[in-house]
Amino acid sequence: MMSERKASDLFVECLEAEEVRYVFGIPGEETLDFNESLSRSSISFVPVRHEQGGAYIADVYGRLTGHAGVCLGTLGPGATNLVTAVADAFLDRAPLVALTGQGDLERMHKESHQYIDVPSLMRPITKWNARLTHPLIIPEVVRKAFKIAESEKPGSTHIELPEDIMAATVADSGPLARREPQRAEPPARELLKAAELIREAANPIALAGNGVVRGAAAPALREFARATGIRVAETFMGKGLLEPTDPHSLGPVGLQAGDYRMAGFDDADVVITIGYDLVEHAPKHWNPRRDKRVICIDTLPAEIDADFNPQVELVGDLYHILTRLGEECRSIPQRGGSSRLQEAVLARFERSKHDDSFPMQPPRALYEIRQAMGRLDIMVSDVGLHKLWIGRMFPAYEPNNVLIANGLAGMGFAVPAAIAAKLVHPERKVVCVSGDGGFLMNCQELETAVRLRTPFVSIVWENGQYGSIVWKQDKRFGRHFGTDFGNPDFVKLAHAFGMPAWRCSSVAEFSERLRHALTLEEPSLIVTPIDYSLDVAIIAELGAETVAT
Repeated sequence: MMSERKASDLFVECLEAEEVRYVFGIPGEETLDFNESLSRSSISFVPVRHEQGGAYIADVYGRLTGHAGVCLGTLGPGATNLVTAVADAFLDRAPLVALTGQGDLERMHKESHQYIDVPSLMRPITKWNARLTHPLIIPEVVRKAFKIAESEKPGSTHIELPEDIMAATVADSGPLARREPQRAEPPARELLKAAELIREAANPIALAGNGVVRGAAAPALREFARATGIRVAETFMGKGLLEPTDPHSLGPVGLQAGDYRMAGFDDADVVITIGYDLVEHAPKHWNPRRDKRVICIDTLPAEIDADFNPQVELVGDLYHILTRLGEECRSIPQRGGSSRLQEAVLARFERSKHDDSFPMQPPRALYEIRQAMGRLDIMVSDVGLHKLWIGRMFPAYEPNNVLIANGLAGMGFAVPAAIAAKLVHPERKVVCVSGDGGFLMNCQELETAVRLRTPFVSIVWENGQYGSIVWKQDKRFGRHFGTDFGNPDFVKLAHAFGMPAWRCSSVAEFSERLRHALTLEEPSLIVTPIDYSLDVAIIAELGAETVAT
């Protein structure tokens, strides 16, 4: 006779089969059975202080590992608190599986305490989501949630766990076998067509994005650039695909209207987009006249956009495609692109080391951070004016060494993201930079960091304003309003969490405190006043901003 067990035990066994190591979240009354089963498993449950913080940790855990991070909220307010970070994973292409509790199935047809239709709420911000309506479907639902979350282009999925389903008994079946996502290969004729377009081009240029990072294809991209001589610009989320001093690197583009012009896109006749996500920056900014011949190399067919109509699409594994295309296009005589943008940015960054004024301007603060960190260490940026400076100027030497939220671009990303970075890469130093606006949105997760003993340095740039909005209002209206606020004593706040913390009063002190903090085996915080009077555009020729903070 077939034995039975609790459905929540089967669900957790399915999570174990998906190689889940952590679940980040807050338990609720409706997840009691699930949490009890979790407590007897190989999975670590990490209580967080706000569901959004837990979902951001899961988001970045998925981004860095390629295996979906898992977050948990209960019904009603627990589920709604997850929404912003679930949407971030959806737009930033990070594999994530969100779990939410729910009342019994018999409550769902009528008004009921804390009940809302969570699957409908999650539908626009997930690739797929489902409600468990019977214990027998658990293995299928879990396998599907992870397969879809991790398949290109990755993103968030969601499973709702009704209380009576988790408490029910189920025949003693097991999980479905995990399979790694498969990727297609483009037909040889399409690859040869792309090679012919490139060889015939007068000024070919490439634009590489987050997909190259996800596909671990940076080595292939670097070899492609070396073999063909084609120069490569990067999106903010593609930082580190090429080293800043690589002669084929055109640097990060997409902040100002003039970025693409100074990087040579105006003169390009063929643009090769490689792992380019349109959600980061619209193609109208680099193809405004729609006169470029476009070769799209990606894991899925190209998105439909009037300014992005590829002549050739090479769909499949980016590493393999770049390797094959590089072999077909070795040493083409043409060389498009211009170094003007990259040279202007690197020169301004290098000059900043001589600026001892205080409060520091962003280039000097970033220079000191870069000097204190190794090539493989990780910089995490929150969202705000500082993100634009980091995306524009902070040198990255490898992919995923600079973590930026650029699809949804939600404030409060940095502290949870730093926790995830340290869990995945305990051997690397991690620094996160927040503005004083975004920092308070998820500062409660400092307690989680202290409890987990994830040693990273949280740097708060303090100016008492929503700086990016001040910048935009001043440019458009000549004044700003609704942007000023007061702050708590951040040092005392950090001390209350049990963390060492310092407020800096000079460049030298900032450098000294940072280098010391990076030696600690516990999280710490540094506050420094910042002077945003220097325009992030750096030079007037770059024109108006084209990307939101």
